[in-house]
Amino acid sequence: MGHVGEVSDRSGPVTATAGVPLHRQLFLVLHDEIARGALLPGDPLPTEQSLGEQFGVSRITVRRALADLAEQGYIERRHGVGSFVRQHDPGREAASGGTYLDELRQVQFETDVDVVELGVEAVPPAIGARLGRDGDMLHVLRVRRERRTREPLMVTDAWLPADLAGVVTAEALAGAALYDLLADAGVVIERMDHEFTAEVAGPRAARLLDTAIGSALLRVNRVAHADGHAHHYLSITLSPNRSRVLISQPGENFTVAHDVSRRD
Repeated sequence: MGHVGEVSDRSGPVTATAGVPLHRQLFLVLHDEIARGALLPGDPLPTEQSLGEQFGVSRITVRRALADLAEQGYIERRHGVGSFVRQHDPGREAASGGTYLDELRQVQFETDVDVVELGVEAVPPAIGARLGRDGDMLHVLRVRRERRTREPLMVTDAWLPADLAGVVTAEALAGAALYDLLADAGVVIERMDHEFTAEVAGPRAARLLDTAIGSALLRVNRVAHADGHAHHYLSITLSPNRSRVLISQPGENFTVAHDVSRRD
């Protein structure tokens, strides 16, 4: 399969850099080939030996990557024959007619949240500048986890008007999504501005996401507007090992899909 070979020629052998396991790196390469149509439904993947030689990894590493692809429905493994790309709609996890709040409620259903920090404190200057305000704001730091495995999926860091401290509490967040609490308080979100950035994990992010210091992370910074002005700031930090940001058009809505183990 020349398509996969071309990726190998550009990228070279995968190496255990930035705390990302080799099998996960190979998974991501093959996943990308399938997602962008370089490998089509019904196409055979190269043999385990061929993949190992192309990417400079062991047969065990290849098998783990293929097992993860099969578990998530991207390929079918036929004993004694090989692995074949399955029909898979990568957009099915994205918003399909539902609202952004519908997607947030789905995440709420599938995960649990740990409130790590909550209290009124001075807003950092950089965030205050984005919001056009200074002084004290309500700070909420949370870790969202896969419900069954308790695997950390993302960290959310929110700065909200201080007068919401009686509404956005640890107890309330345990049972409802943040945006449901805001809606109940009469906050009508008019628009959200998003900024996507990449960074490496510092000590705190590495600890909260259970990843290595220096690992690659994806951050989504959001400024939400209400009543004609910036209302609050929220950042979402994700590990690309486990999560992807999916953008759908028209409307350019986005949601987050998590690649977590489904084994019981």
